[in-house]
Amino acid sequence: MKKIHLLLLKSFIRPFLVTFLIVMFVLLMLFLWKYIDDLIGKGFEWYIIVELMVYASATNVQMALPLSVLLSSIMTYGSLGENYELVAIKSAGISLNRAMYPMFVVVLVLSISAFIFSDYMLPVANLKYFSLLYDAREQKSANFLPEGVFSNSFPGYTIRVMHKDPDGQTLYDITIYHKDISTNESYLLFAKKGKMFRSSDDQYLVMQLEDGIKYQEDPGGPTYSPNPRQKLTRFRFKSTENKLDMSGFKLHRTNESEFKTAFQMMNIKQLRDTMGHINHLIDSGRRVNYSLVTPYIKYFFMPAKHAKSNYIKYKQGVLKTGSNTDRLSYIVNAQSEVRSVQDLIKTRDERYKDASGSVHSAAVEYQKKYTLSAACLALFLIGAPLGAIIRKGGLGLPVVVSVIFFLIYYIISTIGEKAVKAGDASPFIGMWIAIIILTPIGIFLSYKAATDSVIFDAEIYKRFFNNLFGSIKRLVIKD
Repeated sequence: MKKIHLLLLKSFIRPFLVTFLIVMFVLLMLFLWKYIDDLIGKGFEWYIIVELMVYASATNVQMALPLSVLLSSIMTYGSLGENYELVAIKSAGISLNRAMYPMFVVVLVLSISAFIFSDYMLPVANLKYFSLLYDAREQKSANFLPEGVFSNSFPGYTIRVMHKDPDGQTLYDITIYHKDISTNESYLLFAKKGKMFRSSDDQYLVMQLEDGIKYQEDPGGPTYSPNPRQKLTRFRFKSTENKLDMSGFKLHRTNESEFKTAFQMMNIKQLRDTMGHINHLIDSGRRVNYSLVTPYIKYFFMPAKHAKSNYIKYKQGVLKTGSNTDRLSYIVNAQSEVRSVQDLIKTRDERYKDASGSVHSAAVEYQKKYTLSAACLALFLIGAPLGAIIRKGGLGLPVVVSVIFFLIYYIISTIGEKAVKAGDASPFIGMWIAIIILTPIGIFLSYKAATDSVIFDAEIYKRFFNNLFGSIKRLVIKD
């Protein structure tokens, strides 16, 4: 038995590692495809890109791990069935359930590891990933001076370059407008040709300009005043040099504490405390709503036996026998009170909806800590018997079957998550509905595989439909 267990473990671990790396690579390529426009052309150092990709890979584990378990289990048992190794195991008196035992233990360890990862490591990875991605997307483009466009990338400067050489450094027909806000001095510069490069300390963009003219105004003070003695200077130059500060093009990191309030950055304890705090606010808000609305309700505290007669008396006295001024005043006051109640209810209702939405979102993240582990077990119960039934190894048919089942799991999970966030389903039902649906399917497939079912034999279905069509045809001819 130990040798058989070792054989099964070796047959599973290698495909699992390969498929896990492949899935992680595909998801990472999808990440790069999605954010390629936000990362390229901004002058990032190579280690910034690598760091962002590492954090993105960590956040993709919750999707890659269940898919890898499903695919590798189908490949493992499909390969064993294709090579008649499962037949040899069964002929030795070992049932399929017994042969699945060591694999189930491995997947159980993976599920426990996935739970620990989702509770301790994933919140940190999400915090690092989303904070770095936010800063990267907010970073200015390193394409300093695009052709034919007035660029305001440098504070206080508006620069236009009509044409560049292929080297990206030689410039033609340059226009520069600069205004110093502190001194209110400004100048306008035209140059026929120039060259730009970074300084040795990478702090400035140096522009060496040739054959141009410069117009400069000196307002004569820190604030502008229509002074007739204001100076306008014009001079030509053969060559001049401008230094533009590049501090705005460096990656500025936002304090990570600003992202810690997001539910994806919390562990189970933090989510539980947050949901308890929000629920307490909702309950206290309900009591406040009751105390705020009741004063606007007329005759609320009036005894029941006097309410109707007093109301009729008041109505008859004002609306019927009262003067037009009293009637108008009564109606205006009533409308004002109605609007006040409406505004109050609307404001309190928006606060209640926001708080309820926060509770639902926190509950989704709370349940995700557990569903990742359960998904690995449920998909293994589907993958192992499927591999034993279809008896195909490699990356052909197993990939197709695993993708189909994973899409079913992902679509149902997404629908359930949206229903929970919208408040249409309870957090447990919405987040566990995919597991609840797939687990019986896995148990059914395990039973069929243990009884050597030919559920995927095309000849059986072909024979069934031929008999069905033949019966229908005979009935039609007989009638």
